[in-house]
Amino acid sequence: MTQRDEETKALGGFEGFFERAAKAAGLASQAELAALLGVHRSAVTQAKRKEAVPKAWVLTVSRRTGADPDWLEYGRRRSGAGRGDGRGSAADDGAAVAAEIFAAVPKVRARLSAGGGSFETGGEVERVYPFRQDWLRAKGQPSRMVLMDVVGNSMEPEIRHGDMVLIDQGQTAVVAHGVYAVGLEDTVLVKRVEKRPGQLVLLSDNRDYAPIVLAGDELDALRFIGRVLWVGREL
Repeated sequence: MTQRDEETKALGGFEGFFERAAKAAGLASQAELAALLGVHRSAVTQAKRKEAVPKAWVLTVSRRTGADPDWLEYGRRRSGAGRGDGRGSAADDGAAVAAEIFAAVPKVRARLSAGGGSFETGGEVERVYPFRQDWLRAKGQPSRMVLMDVVGNSMEPEIRHGDMVLIDQGQTAVVAHGVYAVGLEDTVLVKRVEKRPGQLVLLSDNRDYAPIVLAGDELDALRFIGRVLWVGREL
């Protein structure tokens, strides 16, 4: 391998790509890169370990930010590309501004049950949705946020069947009257959580559903996925 080939390989490695993608999209972490790409964070970890960046990732970041793909992958610009950040036109500048204002939040395949429990717990990312970064930061940790669909009516009228909820996986401490996504054995649920002496109680807004009271060893089966911050629905 020639010296030039070695230099090109280094420029095309993961660290160089991540540095340029972060500059183009306003990313602060590899988790945010995964959200932008619509992949699981483990895929980014593997790419970093192998020092290999899939071409599809380069093209995805290019489409979302307007950055030149050659610049993203190798740190060099095509002839006629006008700026050192890989963007060359007013239209591209507009895409860059949008990337700085908005963050891509992944929606995962797993669904939260507002009822007896959902076994659909896959963490695969289906797509990403843009949210204002300042709005997300005011509520929690944007890099730890995911979107999930809700099935069932146990949390009506606050949360309805078919709603999509925003969850901050960085918020797992119980806050009075807070709504949380929780895992209980092999199921995932959305419930209000109440602390009582020696107990945790999972409450439904729909009074047709009885509270789930956990105590003693039963508490070991409960895991907090994160706090529900926002509910969105289609009319």
